[in-house]
Amino acid sequence: MAQTEIAVLGGGCFWCTEAVYLEVKGVTRVESGYTGGQQPDPTYEQICTGTTGHAEVVRLEFDPDVISYRDILEIFFTIHDPTTLNRQGNDEGTQYRSVIYYQSPEQEATARKVMAEMAHVWDAPIVTEISPAQPYYKAEDYHQNYFAQHPLQSYCAFIVAPKVSKFRKMYSARLK
Repeated sequence: MAQTEIAVLGGGCFWCTEAVYLEVKGVTRVESGYTGGQQPDPTYEQICTGTTGHAEVVRLEFDPDVISYRDILEIFFTIHDPTTLNRQGNDEGTQYRSVIYYQSPEQEATARKVMAEMAHVWDAPIVTEISPAQPYYKAEDYHQNYFAQHPLQSYCAFIVAPKVSKFRKMYSARLK
């Protein structure tokens, strides 16, 4: 079995980001969680206050022989708006910031390069934070695979589904 790598990304609400990466060929595991804050083992309710410093993130395990970290990031920069500080749509607060938590100096260099290359895609400057890995905490079980379990819930139908649809159109060759 191939060696997997880790990517930790925050693109607003983790339900949206998780739903996309669950469909990406080469991504072997996707988990919603929290990182980047001061409080150990935070809860969703604490995160929602915006006072813990954590971001909602997804932790991906991927096979670099199937999909590169660069490709993971190119998808990331097109499935959310990396130009809005601490906001994605109606979700507002530092917990919804656009952020990449790199796991190695190589990932940091790749993240900085991809972000610079993606700047031409957006009309405003990219504000995505690039930070070293922090302690990661898995989100509560009811957040895992949320979109698949609740596709008709209003947030999922009106916010998550269009992002998944956009991914499917743009990256059909990357679908599992």
